[in-house]
Amino acid sequence: MEPIKVLDKTFEEFIPGQQIKETVARMAAELDRDLWGKDPLFLAILNGAFMFAGDLFQQIQMPSRISFVKMASYLGTGSTGKVDQLIGLQESIAGQTVVILEDIIDSGLTITKLLEHLKSLQPADVKVVSLLFKPDAFKGNFHIDYLGMEIPNDFVVGYGLDYNGYGRNYRDIYKLKAE
Repeated sequence: MEPIKVLDKTFEEFIPGQQIKETVARMAAELDRDLWGKDPLFLAILNGAFMFAGDLFQQIQMPSRISFVKMASYLGTGSTGKVDQLIGLQESIAGQTVVILEDIIDSGLTITKLLEHLKSLQPADVKVVSLLFKPDAFKGNFHIDYLGMEIPNDFVVGYGLDYNGYGRNYRDIYKLKAE
């Protein structure tokens, strides 16, 4: 596949859409198997996880609900090191199983902040689900319960992932091309 241009950067294909689709199907089956009967609340982190959350949730067979929280820690191609919760949770999660849906975990700062907040609301259990994980960038101290794929510490766009708000609309995932 041809490289794509997003704003001032060039990206090359990294993970084809078909591989993403198969990974999401596997993850949905694992969640159904493990959480059936627990009436989970899926909590998708906007903006990046919207495509992953939508595709995953369509394949979930168990009775469940979905809600959204918006958090931010990126500016351009690098983390700002600060996580701001922009839109909070509007419902009680006390005594419930909460399943966080994230598109990518790199430093882990966003999930760390969200976990701290959620635990103060006394859920029965919190599971972390991420399509992508960058172990070389990870600084968190939490377990990823359901993981799609590990990737190197490359900057990626597509399938909901962005560069300054652009590039989310691609079905494939692209990595920044070395210049």
